[in-house]
Amino acid sequence: MDDFFTGGGGDLVIDWTSMPTYNTIMSIAAGAGLLLLVSLGRSLHRDERFRSEGWALGAGVLGVLLTLTGAHMTLTWPFAKYFPFDNIIFGETSLGLGVLLLAAAFYLWKRAAVLADAEDRAEEVAATAKPLSVFVFGLGLALFGIAAAGIVFQLFAAPAEEPVSGAFAQWPWLEASFMSGLFALVGLGAVLFPFALRSFSSTRPLSGAAKTMGVVWAIAGVAFLLFGALNFYTHIGLIVNTMG
Repeated sequence: MDDFFTGGGGDLVIDWTSMPTYNTIMSIAAGAGLLLLVSLGRSLHRDERFRSEGWALGAGVLGVLLTLTGAHMTLTWPFAKYFPFDNIIFGETSLGLGVLLLAAAFYLWKRAAVLADAEDRAEEVAATAKPLSVFVFGLGLALFGIAAAGIVFQLFAAPAEEPVSGAFAQWPWLEASFMSGLFALVGLGAVLFPFALRSFSSTRPLSGAAKTMGVVWAIAGVAFLLFGALNFYTHIGLIVNTMG
């Protein structure tokens, strides 16, 4: 790894031509996407003045961002020369969420008139989403795997040269636990997704599965959104501190 980590005297110098990164915008889009799904579910269940087109635009914007960046990271192997697991952790998960959001955007736009007149639009959407629930459930299991890998292999730890996050470099388990916990929360919501759909209706109270899914996705969504925003500072600082 001498061609990547160079420099003497304990100073970290990174060859950034071998370390492209843009999980900043991916994190913000993923967090916003989770919050959008939670808000969409709440609106379908409660909002009598539901406007499908606005939700379609929101899902479409986030879906395009996540699909493009996720597909590029997934198909460029390895995307970061010395961190190929980023392709799996960030690329594949972003691609999966992005395509799901694009599918939701297409459906909400095309079926806007039907949903506006539906007696139970929540039940209508749940019936349409049911065939995708197996894939969402599988993504949830994959996110559990990522969370376990983060703990076992101490992933996600920032170097000391990274502002803010680098202050905890001597405790690599700390950031590993934080990020793994976020992936586990999203995974829990995804695993509950098929069960939440079973009784999702505008005329009945939300089930325990639906409530739990909404809570964990809301928490993870806010965390990913804020963490991604913070990384616009910390990642720029890391690049500046390690350019040599």
